[in-house]
Amino acid sequence: MQLLYQIGITLIPGIGDINGKKLIAHCGGVEALFKEKKSNLLKIPGLRKDMINAIKGAQILQRAEEEIRFIEKKQVQPIFYLDKSYPHRLKHCIDGPILLFYKGNADLNKTKVVAIVGTRNMSIYGQELCEQFVQDLADLDVLIISGLAYGIDTQAHKYALRNKLETIGVFAHGLDRVYPPSNRKLANKMIEQGGLLTEFRSKSNPDRENFPKRNRIVAGMSDAVLVVESAAKGGALITADIANSYNRDVFTFPGRVSDTYSEGCNFLIKTNRAALIQHARDLKYLMGWDDVSKKKHIQKQLFVELDIDEQHIMEVLKQHQELGIDQLSILAELPISKIAAKTLSLEFKGLLYCLPGKLIKMA
Repeated sequence: MQLLYQIGITLIPGIGDINGKKLIAHCGGVEALFKEKKSNLLKIPGLRKDMINAIKGAQILQRAEEEIRFIEKKQVQPIFYLDKSYPHRLKHCIDGPILLFYKGNADLNKTKVVAIVGTRNMSIYGQELCEQFVQDLADLDVLIISGLAYGIDTQAHKYALRNKLETIGVFAHGLDRVYPPSNRKLANKMIEQGGLLTEFRSKSNPDRENFPKRNRIVAGMSDAVLVVESAAKGGALITADIANSYNRDVFTFPGRVSDTYSEGCNFLIKTNRAALIQHARDLKYLMGWDDVSKKKHIQKQLFVELDIDEQHIMEVLKQHQELGIDQLSILAELPISKIAAKTLSLEFKGLLYCLPGKLIKMA
């Protein structure tokens, strides 16, 4: 049974997600890792004796069997990183979890996904911003993701449910509990209109070190991350930093310079780590999700002369129609600086247009 070994690899001490995936690839599969001879495991670089002893011991698979019983009893869906149902946005993150545990009915690969995060010490200002923002996203049928924590997270989930949007809560512990316990009723509603997701097995506590891990899932699964309110330090800023490292678009609302829980948001704007927005329509425009950007059109010139690089860029775009600037740079084998200059020239010639969110699309 593959699930036994999929859970098992997450139990090997000191392996982690990055090295775990390398081991699976090296051995030709997760089951093959556990069935490999000890002498061969000793030849794998970076695999210590204590790790090998754990792989060949009985304790790991016994704990995996226990987890399978929990999964079956609670009707939890395990999602391995090679499964089709695994969040494809997260699959492209090098440290994405090997295994996820999911309870819900929302599509984790929905077309538009927005994460909303912020302080636990929410102000009336932050609450009103969050409420209006989610309400204004309802026409897009987006999936709302957050961490089900006190404050902004909780309100984001509640407003999503109220506006008939699916919403996913990402846990920093196992699915055998809800933390904070006061959100249990909300979590049950989310299972019916969204879901609960975690990489942590049952009996895992909401320990401090688990929250940054949770935050990388929130960031990695999203197209855009919105920070509503945040102090100078906190989980929301960690999520924003992770999102930037994953090349996700980060947005935030500005606040008064004297407000403690606007300090983090203003810092993100000041250091160009987040785009300033005032309304949901700002995010829609910047992400290319509004009708205006979809209808945007520049009249094509009748007789266009293109240089070699421009011709090459157009040939690549004809195959894909729409690409991020990083993808276009890789496929065209041209530096981003040249891509930026050439695509601007091509936009003036009416052959393509540059959407906000670093997207290049055929005209």
